[in-house]
Amino acid sequence: MKLGITYNVKKETELEESLEKVNKRNTEARKYLDENIIEKYSERIDDTFAEWDSIETIEAIKNAFEKAGHEIILIEADENAFETLRLTKPQIVFNVAEGKGGASRESQLPAILEMLDIPYTGSDPVSIGICHDKSRCKEILSYYNIPNSKFFISDNDEVNHNLSYPLFVKPLHEGSSKGIYNSSVVHNPDELKKEIKRIKECYDQPSLVEEYLDGKEFTVALLGNGNDLKVLPIVEINLDEVPNGFNKIYSYEVKWFFDTRENKLDIFKCPAEIDSELYKKIEETCKDTFNVLRLKDWARMDVRLDKNGIPNIIEINPLPGILPDPEDNSCFPKAAREAGMNYDECLNAVLNSAIKRYDLI
Repeated sequence: MKLGITYNVKKETELEESLEKVNKRNTEARKYLDENIIEKYSERIDDTFAEWDSIETIEAIKNAFEKAGHEIILIEADENAFETLRLTKPQIVFNVAEGKGGASRESQLPAILEMLDIPYTGSDPVSIGICHDKSRCKEILSYYNIPNSKFFISDNDEVNHNLSYPLFVKPLHEGSSKGIYNSSVVHNPDELKKEIKRIKECYDQPSLVEEYLDGKEFTVALLGNGNDLKVLPIVEINLDEVPNGFNKIYSYEVKWFFDTRENKLDIFKCPAEIDSELYKKIEETCKDTFNVLRLKDWARMDVRLDKNGIPNIIEINPLPGILPDPEDNSCFPKAAREAGMNYDECLNAVLNSAIKRYDLI
């Protein structure tokens, strides 16, 4: 099959510029950049392209589909993508493009593909856009009685609210832990105002402010559609492994500074070591979320327990990260491996789900 792969690739960033941006965005972050990070992971220092893929990942995706017999066309999701797609006209596209610029950037490539009548993997522009606007997503979940924490939105010093501290503050339109630092957990109005100001100045967007959930955290990979939708083995995030002095959250520092191939944190358990009743409840909650948001083919969701032990949806990623090296702790491939699929089989399962959905077989 003539298969297009649409993607955004991380740009080479000058180290000094990266360090300067870190110092501006999070004054604490600089002291956690050991020589290993600076020498081998300089692209992680600045979070500008945190959502984009590396060349290594793009090559692994390409190889997975070439080995399955597909003819591959690589299409970077830049200003030339529309014309490239129009001229090459793939039979289907495997889309992992995060887009560039604006709150609806993840919807850019799916919208182009629909305009050109080209089938593609993953959710449509509307569903992806809703997931990327965390407040709109939470409003829909609340309408369908799917548990998620109480919240409000702010981009100024007016922080009148009726929520109880501690609160959790994050950018309204980001992913990959972008903008989420140890300081994102706030305990008083002054800390809250400081975080809202940081996010406005660094990311030029409002903050989503939520009641902080202090229970166990999980990440859940889903694959398929309709009656074929299945939940892959649930991954538990062992927050006890977060370094001393840090809040028990999977922050940017924890995800990208502390957890490297050379110095791995023992932070994931797959499958999650929880009782069967809770396991089933998490599966049901994530399936319900997948369906009410009308997601397609695949997604990964983050779940956290509230004070009553009820699973709450805290994040939805309709374009899950798929780092190929198991040492990188990428959770969708990790769950797939536990389900008996290697990296290539995992990606082809996503593609085949879309092929079936479009009736291209």
